[in-house]
Amino acid sequence: MKLGIIGSGMIVQDLLSFVDTIEEINLIAILGRKKSQEKIEALTNKYQIKKTYYNYDDLLNDDEIDTVYVALPNHLHYEYTKKALLHNKHVICEKPFTSNIDELDELITLSKERKCLLFEAITNQYLPTYKNIKDRLSELGKISLISCNYSQYSSRYNAFKKGEILPVFDINMSGGALMDLNVYNLHFVIGLFGKPENVEYFANIERGIDTSGIIILEYPTFKAVCIGAKDCAAPISSTIQGDLGCIKIEGPTSVLSDVKIIKNDKINESIEVNSNNHRMYDEFKNISKYIDNRDFNTCDLMLEHSKIVMDVLTKARKSANIIFGCEKDAK
Repeated sequence: MKLGIIGSGMIVQDLLSFVDTIEEINLIAILGRKKSQEKIEALTNKYQIKKTYYNYDDLLNDDEIDTVYVALPNHLHYEYTKKALLHNKHVICEKPFTSNIDELDELITLSKERKCLLFEAITNQYLPTYKNIKDRLSELGKISLISCNYSQYSSRYNAFKKGEILPVFDINMSGGALMDLNVYNLHFVIGLFGKPENVEYFANIERGIDTSGIIILEYPTFKAVCIGAKDCAAPISSTIQGDLGCIKIEGPTSVLSDVKIIKNDKINESIEVNSNNHRMYDEFKNISKYIDNRDFNTCDLMLEHSKIVMDVLTKARKSANIIFGCEKDAK
């Protein structure tokens, strides 16, 4: 995979810290804004990136690049992914995939027309620990309740309270606690149990954006509660509860670094985790193989999963009457 990176934020710097350890990835270029030139040049020098671009068309016209990684603010995911697909590039797009299900449906259709592979960069779906959790669900017996809490006081929330609107709290940039943190919980639950029958979102809203909220997912025989907060904090943990025992996860559902299975007979057992790699390592290692092998079957499976998550996100926001700026423009 010959990669061009779009963006220079913290998530990109995380990727750059280990991308050279993945032999399937050949990092070709990075794209940044001209106003961030000093930062881009520093990253280019530090990580020995071959090419630097400040114009997206120039990067897309580079035949040496076959895949782009879109790591921009949420509201730009659709636009930049669409343009890459129109240039016949494969795309890895950061979570949340798009602002709503209609945008994602359009991108999926376009990717199939162009015979390009399209993936959402979502850590937990590729972690070996996640597969171990899925494999051991039957040991819990009949599932009754799931609870996932990803509450983390945002370093930007104090500024937001004073009236300064940064991207993560910007209604015009598809921000909010649901799209930033609770999306990990949704991927976690939906990846294990599939599409829920009903979705409802109870959000705390300030200036039109959800600063925290609770999603209730209704399944035929159990309920799942997903909590995401950026205006308050609590111990971050999740549980899957059955009549024979539970799985307990300490820490966010994006990492899965501390997982235990607790049986009713009080026998506790840690589920094996791969703690040596960066949390993003497995997603990029696997996706790069899928792209190199033109594995459209796996791509389709992952897209179907992402579609369910995006459909839930869209329904949840509608239930809380959260309307992004891009959606107002569309109307």
